[in-house]
Amino acid sequence: MPEGHTIHRLALDYADRFSGTAPRVTSPQGKFSDAAALLDGAELTRTDAHGKHLFLGFRDTDWVHIHLGLFGKVTFGGRPAPPPTDTVRLRLANESAYVDLRGPTTCALITDAEKGAVHARLGPDPLRADADPQAAYRRVRGSRTTIAALLMDQKVIAGVGNVYRAEVLFRHGIDPYRAGRDLTPAEWDAVWQDLVALMREGVRNNRIDTVRPEHTPEAMGRPPRVDDHGGEVYVYRRAGLPCHVCGGEVRTAGLAARNLFWCPACQPA
Repeated sequence: MPEGHTIHRLALDYADRFSGTAPRVTSPQGKFSDAAALLDGAELTRTDAHGKHLFLGFRDTDWVHIHLGLFGKVTFGGRPAPPPTDTVRLRLANESAYVDLRGPTTCALITDAEKGAVHARLGPDPLRADADPQAAYRRVRGSRTTIAALLMDQKVIAGVGNVYRAEVLFRHGIDPYRAGRDLTPAEWDAVWQDLVALMREGVRNNRIDTVRPEHTPEAMGRPPRVDDHGGEVYVYRRAGLPCHVCGGEVRTAGLAARNLFWCPACQPA
């Protein structure tokens, strides 16, 4: 599932190509046809993102709410647009560009009030200007749940996925099995600020890079990481390999139906 930086990047990309235009809106697959007909030819006025939720604003009060889930995919292209396949849930097309949405968990036309309800059920997003990190910490410090599980709970903090979860805990030497209530205010502040910086870089570069300058392939004289997810990381999907910092073995285990990655030496219990 895409992490929050990808959704914020999509919001920027939709705005760059379609904001201020009145695109053709269609649903070749048919599942969004009624809503597409209502939006066809309406101006795209703004875009928004919160965690893993994307919002496309049309006119003054209409929003398309998109959640990609595990299988959703967005494809941008220039004109002329090719004939859409019958897997395209939503296509936007104007004189210069088109974008296809396939396989989302959610693609729905909603009102301002309904959009507000989505925001209300989500935790603060490190990429949003209105984020309150202390609201997230109040939940963390009152919980016996592991910090690794709390970071993946979208009601606690929105947008963090498995990669950022593993990497930020490593970068701060925090045992992923520590209870949230044992995380000090200083540790939480450091984790939050690091997430803000890392995720902003993810938006800029459209990939996740978490290693510090001294641990890049060039600095260490090691081969670059080869992985579908791209980016240089410390522990994510590196189980059984030597840690870039201490040389110990990176470990993995299941936690809350997701794979957890950490270095026991650098993140001691």
